[in-house]
Amino acid sequence: MLVTLGALSTPLIAQSPRTNAIGVGFAATLGSGWQIEAGEIGYVRRYGQGMVGALSLGARIGTFIDEGAILGGTRGIVFAPTLAARTRATSIAQLGDDQNATTIGFDITLEASGYLASSSPLSQGSRWAAVALLPGLRAGSGDGPRYGLVIGPTLFLGSSKPSVRGFLAFRAEAPLARRERRP
Repeated sequence: MLVTLGALSTPLIAQSPRTNAIGVGFAATLGSGWQIEAGEIGYVRRYGQGMVGALSLGARIGTFIDEGAILGGTRGIVFAPTLAARTRATSIAQLGDDQNATTIGFDITLEASGYLASSSPLSQGSRWAAVALLPGLRAGSGDGPRYGLVIGPTLFLGSSKPSVRGFLAFRAEAPLARRERRP
């Protein structure tokens, strides 16, 4: 009977939290004049211990938008690979019952990006780097989907003098399925 119970029980690996996720989102710079609006996708590696809550590697692709134009306010295309590290979320509140509570928390993301652009209206030219420090709110539970809103300053470093712009992003993470071990 114990052998049957052991064979039918869920393997311990299936009970451990999922650490890999795919992230998708919308990112934009803020302010007057030309702005960048882009979609993003990336691979997220979640960590359960320590200060680092997750590391991610992603890509952003979008266009320049002239916020002052009524018609024809788009110009060029922009691509940016990104590397980010975020802290573990500090819990602010929990919603729902004790078994399936959704946690709302605060975290900080440090993000580095390298931009490549065509027809760039910005003073940085067609290639520049950016570093952003992004405080954010994150909602989700356990190893399920998580949703985040980050807003903060980003420093553009290019051929001209550095400039600081606001940055806003809405992001969602969905855990990736595990591979089953074959005997």
